[in-house]
Amino acid sequence: MNQVYITPNEWSVIEEGFNAERVMSSESLFSLGNGAMGQRANFEENYSGETFQGSYIGGVYYPDKTRVGWWKNGYPEYFAKVLNAPNWIGIRVLVNNCELDLNTCQKISNFKRELNMKEGWHKRSFQAILENGIEVKVEALRFLSLSHDEAGAINYQVTPIHQSAEITFIPYLDAGIKNQDSNWDDQFWEITNVENTTNQAFIESHTLKTLYHVGTFMESKLFLNNEIQAIQPQVEKSKSHVAFHYSVAVEAGQTASIQKFAGYVTSLNHDASQLIDASKNVLNEVTSIGFEGLLQEQIEAWANIWEMSDIVIEGDVKAQQGIRFNIFQLNQTYSGKDERLNIGPKGFTGEKYGGSTYWDTEAYCLPFYMATKNQEVAKNLLIYRYNHLDKAIENAEKLGFKNGAALYPMVTMNGEESHNEWEITFEEIHRNGAIAFAIFNYHRFTGDYSYIPEMGMEVLIGIARFWQQRVNYSEDKKKYVMLGVTGPNEYENNVNNNWYTNYIAKWCMEYMLENLAILAKDFASDYKRILKKTKLKDEEIEAMKEISANMYFPYSEKYDVYLQQDGFLDKDIATVDQLNQEERPINQFWSWDRILRSPYIKQADTLQGFYFFEDQFSKEELEKHFDFYEPLTVHESSLSPCVHSVQAAKLGRMEQAYEFYLRTSRLDLDDYNREVDEGCHITSMAGTWMSIVEGFGGMRVKDNALHFEPQIPENWKSYTFKVNFRNTVLSIQITQDGFEISADKEVKESIKVFGKEISPVITTQKVNS
Repeated sequence: MNQVYITPNEWSVIEEGFNAERVMSSESLFSLGNGAMGQRANFEENYSGETFQGSYIGGVYYPDKTRVGWWKNGYPEYFAKVLNAPNWIGIRVLVNNCELDLNTCQKISNFKRELNMKEGWHKRSFQAILENGIEVKVEALRFLSLSHDEAGAINYQVTPIHQSAEITFIPYLDAGIKNQDSNWDDQFWEITNVENTTNQAFIESHTLKTLYHVGTFMESKLFLNNEIQAIQPQVEKSKSHVAFHYSVAVEAGQTASIQKFAGYVTSLNHDASQLIDASKNVLNEVTSIGFEGLLQEQIEAWANIWEMSDIVIEGDVKAQQGIRFNIFQLNQTYSGKDERLNIGPKGFTGEKYGGSTYWDTEAYCLPFYMATKNQEVAKNLLIYRYNHLDKAIENAEKLGFKNGAALYPMVTMNGEESHNEWEITFEEIHRNGAIAFAIFNYHRFTGDYSYIPEMGMEVLIGIARFWQQRVNYSEDKKKYVMLGVTGPNEYENNVNNNWYTNYIAKWCMEYMLENLAILAKDFASDYKRILKKTKLKDEEIEAMKEISANMYFPYSEKYDVYLQQDGFLDKDIATVDQLNQEERPINQFWSWDRILRSPYIKQADTLQGFYFFEDQFSKEELEKHFDFYEPLTVHESSLSPCVHSVQAAKLGRMEQAYEFYLRTSRLDLDDYNREVDEGCHITSMAGTWMSIVEGFGGMRVKDNALHFEPQIPENWKSYTFKVNFRNTVLSIQITQDGFEISADKEVKESIKVFGKEISPVITTQKVNS
C-alpha cells in the first residue's frame, strides 16, 4: 500500500520519523546524482533490515542474457542494464564495539531525512539507543559533486549523549555487489586489484563482456570536535573489499566525525591502465578543496541550474515541491555534457527498465532540455541517435527489413535492441516516429537547421524507409494499413491500424520528403552526399508519396472520433469510474488477458497524436477525442497525466488540468502507482514541466513565433518560469490579474500572446484578454 509521508516544503523533500516499511521508498525519493553517476539514498552505516542497495555509473552497462520461455526469431540476445557498481558510501559505526544498526536499535527518535534540492545535498539525523544501551546522536550529510563529477563527499557525525564512549568508524569500499534484476544471477564484475595507502583505498574492476574498467576510490579524515585526528587506521582487506578502522575516545556531548571523499573513474574517460593514478588525482583535487569548500561549490553550481530551470509557484506548497522535485531529478540525471549518455526511465534511482534509453527521451525530455539549457545540450540527445543509426538499420534487418530501413530500439544502451517482450520488441514501432518528431521539434524550437543536413536527414530517410516497408496495401480498404502493432497504450497488443502509429508513419514520410526538397534547393553538397550514402531512389520517394497520401485511419461515425485501432468498438466500453477502486491499479490485480480485452488505456495513445500534431486538428476535434478517450484512461503509465494535463488546459478545463498536474508532479512523492521503492519515474518528470509551461502557460512554437495562452489554477497566486528561446532567455510571470514577459536581451523573433504580437522586452496584460 502506498504511504504518503513526505512533508510539504518548497525547497526540500523531508521525512520525519523512522519507519522500516518506508526505507526502500525513501531510498528512491532521496536519491542523488550528478549526471555522471548516481546512487539510491542507502544508509552509510550498516542496515540489516530490508533495503535496496544501488550505485550506478552513467554509460557502464552489462548485456544480461535474455531470459524468455519461447525464443522467437528477431529477439535480442541480451537485455542491456545499468550495473549496480561497487559501493563507496559505506561507513560501519561501532559504539563501544556495538554496531549502529537502525534495524536492531532499542529506540530511534528525532529521525529526519532532508533532500535539499536548492543546494543539492542529502542529510539524515536521528538519536538512537543501541543494543548496549548507549544513546547517540547522529548526523550524516552527503552529496555528489557537480563540479567534480567523479567524486562525492560524506560528513558523518556521532555524539554520545549521556556517557563517554569509544567510537569506531569503518569506511569501506565493497565491490562484491549484485544487481537485483539479474536474469541468471550472473557475475557482472571481475575484480582485478585491491590496494591502499595510509588513508586512501582503491578497487579496480571491470565488467564482463563489455569490459568497462572502473576504479573505485576513497580517502577518509577523522575529526573530534572539528579538530582533525592524526590516527593511523587499521586496514581490513579481501578480494572484493577494503576498509579502514578509526577509533577515538569521545566524552559525552563531544562529536566524533569522519569525512569520506570517494567516487569512480572509468575507462570511458581515462586509460584503463591508469585508473589508480586518475583516482589519486581526483582525491588530491577534492581533498585540497575540503568538504566545506566542495559543499560551497555544490551550492553555487545548483544556484546556477535553478537560475534558469526553476519554476516558482506562489500559494501552493505541494505543487511547488512537486515541480522542483521533478526538475531536480532531471538535472541530477542528465547534464548534457556527454553525447554518449542519455536518460533512463529510472535514472540513477533504481534498476527497473535496465537504465536504458526509451522513446521517452525524444517525446518528453527533449522539450525540457531545449528550453532550460543551451541548444547544444538538446542537440547532444539527437547526436546520440545519429550515432546509433547503423545499429537501427541492423535492428530492422534482423526483422526482415531491407535497403537501409531503420528501426530504432525500444530499449538500448548502444543502439542495439535489448527489449525481450515480443509485443514491444516487434510491435511497439511508434517509437521510430518519436525520433523523427524530436528532430522536427528541435528545429522548430531552436531555429537551428544544421542538424538535418549534417546528420538528421540520414536518420529521417532510414525511418521513412522502415514505414514504407512496414505497411500493407489492403485491397478491401483500397488503403495502406499497418498490421500487428502495439501503440503507446500497452494495454492493447498485436492490434491492426493503431491510429497513432499510422498517423506518425504518414507524418514521418511527409516530413522526410519535405526536408529532402529543402536540401536539394539550399544544401546541394549535403544533398548529393546523402543521396550517394543512402542510395535513395526515385521509386522509393514515389512509393512514400503514394503511401502517405493513402494511409488508412480507423474512424467511428457513431462517436465522430478516430478509433484507437480497428477493433476498439468491439470492447465493452465501460468508463474508468465504473471500476472497483480496490482493483486499482489494474496491472497489479488483473490478468493480462483481462487487461487486453478491456477498453482501458494505460496512457495517451490517440491523444498522444493530438498532442504531437495539435496544429493539424481543430480544438473541437481535440475536445471530442479527449471526452471519448480520457474517461477510459487509467493513467497507469507515468507518461500519462502530463499529456492529459496539457490538453485539459488547452480546452480551458483548468480544474482537471490541475488535478493531472498534481498527479504527474507528485507521482513519486505520493507514490500513486505504489512502486516508488523500485525507483523514481525520471523521464516522465519532464512531462511535469510540460504541464506547467505548455499546459498552464500555453507555450507553443507556430509559424516561427513563440506563442503563449496563459492560464492559472484558482488556488495559485502566481507562477513564474523561464525559457531559453533561440538564445534569448524569456521570464514569464503569470498571476491572477495578468502576466509579464521580460527578456534578457532584444528579442529577434516574434512573441505572441493570445495571437497578438507583444513588446519584445516587457509586457503586462490581463490573462485571457
